[in-house]
Amino acid sequence: MGSELNLGTTELLALAAALGWASGMRLYAVVFLTGLAGYLGWVPLPDGLKLLEQPALLWASGIMLAVEFLADKIPVVDSMWDAVHTFIRVPAGAALAAGVFGFDGSQMALVAGLMGGTLAATSHAAKASTRAAVNTSPEPFSNIGLSLLGDAAVPTLLWLAWEHPLGFAVVLGVGVLASVVLLVLTFKFLRALLRRLFGRSAGAENGADMPMPVRGRLTNETRADRAAEV
Repeated sequence: MGSELNLGTTELLALAAALGWASGMRLYAVVFLTGLAGYLGWVPLPDGLKLLEQPALLWASGIMLAVEFLADKIPVVDSMWDAVHTFIRVPAGAALAAGVFGFDGSQMALVAGLMGGTLAATSHAAKASTRAAVNTSPEPFSNIGLSLLGDAAVPTLLWLAWEHPLGFAVVLGVGVLASVVLLVLTFKFLRALLRRLFGRSAGAENGADMPMPVRGRLTNETRADRAAEV
């Protein structure tokens, strides 16, 4: 009898949602911690996730976890890492969520896969855009602080989903709402920043192409116009 039968639908859905959401932030931490918990007997993993308990996969995910931990602390490198993993975290989150219900093509596995992929895409987009905005700051402490917060969030979410699924549902709802707000704010911020940068670049090029007398005359005319408006 599969170990997933010991859990109800609510618990399984919470676990699937947690795997999907956390994969969008720290995929290798999710794979390693989930597999390690099953390998050590801390929790009985559903049959579709027992592959994560294999020693070879634990070693591989553990190494990648260490690489991701370091890469996520370095400004610009973290954004490059996020860009590459856009094509990895989302399908992996969907696969992990579907694995909670097995890969037998059941309706619940399909629902869980769609949910996991959507949650992974949402959390990944919010993380990547927020870190890109923070990277515009010259100081590194906010970047490192956000990275450490993400490191702590993954095991917390997985534990909460397993032990308190209803509480996790509330946290997840708040997290999704916060992610949407962050996406809107960071999109506006980055768009305004790009406009300023391109505007300055275009202005500098236009000014450099003008002869000195012409630029001086335009400056004097602009000052005269402003004085007349006042």
